[in-house]
Amino acid sequence: MPHQPASSALSHIKVLDLTRARSGPTAVRQLADWGADVIKIEPPESIDPDGALGSARHTPDFQNLHRNKRSLTINLKEPDGLKLFLRLAATVDVVVENFRPDVKTRLGIDHDALKAVNPRIILASISGFGQTGPYAKRPGFDQIAQGMGGLMSITGEPGRGPMRVGIPIADLCTGLFCALGIMTALIERDKSGEGQWLHSSLLQSQLFMLDFQAARWLMAQEVAPQVGNDHPTNLPTGLFKTSDGAVNISAAGDNIFGRLARELGYDEWIDDPDFAHNDARQRNRDRLNALIQEEFLKKTSAEWVEQLSEAGVPCGSAYSIDEAFNDPQVKHLGIAQPVDTVPFGETHCVGQPVQLTRTPTGRPSRTPERGEQTDEILSDLGIGVDDISDLRARNII
Repeated sequence: MPHQPASSALSHIKVLDLTRARSGPTAVRQLADWGADVIKIEPPESIDPDGALGSARHTPDFQNLHRNKRSLTINLKEPDGLKLFLRLAATVDVVVENFRPDVKTRLGIDHDALKAVNPRIILASISGFGQTGPYAKRPGFDQIAQGMGGLMSITGEPGRGPMRVGIPIADLCTGLFCALGIMTALIERDKSGEGQWLHSSLLQSQLFMLDFQAARWLMAQEVAPQVGNDHPTNLPTGLFKTSDGAVNISAAGDNIFGRLARELGYDEWIDDPDFAHNDARQRNRDRLNALIQEEFLKKTSAEWVEQLSEAGVPCGSAYSIDEAFNDPQVKHLGIAQPVDTVPFGETHCVGQPVQLTRTPTGRPSRTPERGEQTDEILSDLGIGVDDISDLRARNII
């Protein structure tokens, strides 16, 4: 299967993908979805029958992560495998890896080694805790970063103890930040003509994602507590039960709060010193939430969403995942993209959440089987059929 770019935006960029698990593949998926020619480097089945860290290949997770790529098997621990990799590296723009920091040096594929064969190459590295420092060699996983990065301490209901977020948010954000770093390095290379090494970590990304909660500590020494479904600082914002489910509202700011008060039949709240301004609403959070909850139980979720939306009060249903993808606006946005896969046949994957009007990303190509394009890629590199057969016989590919 020759490279079939999903978009023309990055179709001139070639990438070698050494990543595993989730953070690295998330970064590479951004490049692949925008048209980069991504070659996924995997160990030959003869030396690694499992071939996956995290989810197995024929799962929804793996198929969603690795679309729009081609697969090549190389045993990087063999000298001839390393030579083959470096020969490929001389022809590409980017290498992405998320090994432990010392592994790339041990394998002979660190930035100095890559730069020696390709001064324009960009090496992007992801780790758990950073490339240097006292924790650099520790294995890093999403849940560990959620805990050490402070996220679990502010997630969940008050007094219930640390709680993980329901998605691997440290992995995902690190991958997205890494992709942004790669894009930045590619743009800079247009000026300097030189590549560079960039790196991020799960811990750094998770701390960055604390955003205003981190700033509260760094600038004002405020340690944010758990507040459940309430917003930490802007009220009323939260989840309220209705007669048949639950609805989120975000009535932050005095003007929007006034609209909510009128829709609930409590016009007097607008001038009530206990509720009129956000600092007062914070002091009286529990009483205000109880009064709002009493009113919300009188109507269905659909009735409240329609009424409050018309009044200009931000609100929305609290969907399960299947309900979310059945919402008419979600269907209109087309984020469920059709894709053909080996294990599931014709199905859907999660599409990109950003749209480029002139160079859009199109229908994804399926996730390849392990080593599916090995012969094709090596032939394009100028390696003959007999040499490919010899490499395979010696478990190099």
